[in-house]
Amino acid sequence: MAKQLNHKVTVGVVMGSDSDWPLMEDTAKTLKEFGIHFEVRVLSAHRTPERAAEYALSARDRGLKVLIAAAGGAAHLAGVIAAHTLLPVIGIPVKGGALDGLDALLSTVQMPAGIPVATVALGRSGAVNAALLAVQILALNDAALADRLAAHKQELCDKVAKGNERVQTELAKLYK
Repeated sequence: MAKQLNHKVTVGVVMGSDSDWPLMEDTAKTLKEFGIHFEVRVLSAHRTPERAAEYALSARDRGLKVLIAAAGGAAHLAGVIAAHTLLPVIGIPVKGGALDGLDALLSTVQMPAGIPVATVALGRSGAVNAALLAVQILALNDAALADRLAAHKQELCDKVAKGNERVQTELAKLYK
């Protein structure tokens, strides 16, 4: 188990296999950029179902506010976590396998009524967006975090504006 410093951990990040870490590292980096303290665990809905359930059952009492779960294949991890907690759960379907992630996407998004899992895209976009969705949820009760999120959104806007300026400059060269 990773050593936690004296910070209040508010987000739990779980993955079905350590082979998911290269993808989930994008989630971790994004949370870190916003100053969100998080923990990471490898848990399996099928190989360690009791540990996965215990993790979800204890998460709220341990101060967690949001859970992010990534899994490929049958991708039941997010659903198992959601079934055992009152916290919001964000599912990241992991690309790979015989159906190249379609099975994971469908397993994560097709939850029965009463067990919601917010599902993001496959791949890096999904890993980053899961972290950003967790930030948005936490920002509901944290004005400083909401300000950092607003600044991030402005940076995205500025990047697009600069890209447009660059393209317009290149376009003008075509007509000279």
